[in-house]
Amino acid sequence: MTLNLKTSIAAAALSVSAAAAHANTIVDIAVGDDRFSTLVAAVTAAGLAETLSGPGPFTVYAPVNDAFAALPAGTVDTLLKPENKQQLTDVLLYHVDDRKLTADMIPAGSNYFKPLLASERLCITSGSDGVMIADGTGEMANVVIANIEADNGVIHVVDKVLLPGTRPNCH
Repeated sequence: MTLNLKTSIAAAALSVSAAAAHANTIVDIAVGDDRFSTLVAAVTAAGLAETLSGPGPFTVYAPVNDAFAALPAGTVDTLLKPENKQQLTDVLLYHVDDRKLTADMIPAGSNYFKPLLASERLCITSGSDGVMIADGTGEMANVVIANIEADNGVIHVVDKVLLPGTRPNCH
């Protein structure tokens, strides 16, 4: 009976250690927040969940479900089709920087930032009104919640899906 008690205590200690060792990655945070269910579905369909669960660092400009819903009718369903995986991947990589950039690290004024979608740029404007991001459509997304810390980076919640296209006018 003593052996069973020791085994039970050891097993309990291991499970506590395993839970403590579990990382709180960008993907973990998104999966745990219903506001990001469309983003999570898109990241999964694009095969990027493992990458964004990796060591990073990453900055993710994470659109909420309402931002995806504001896209033209059928856009999300079309992007989620297997034959459109590369296009979906491109849109998602446009939301990711390979550095950890908290809001206070974004210089005042308007500056170009290079997302993981190699040939594209974002224009990020930081000022007294907060942080705004111009995408390839020239439209602005607002950072509505900044600096959600993850073990492998930071999430900034945005109110618009960022779309690649023409380089935004930044200055």
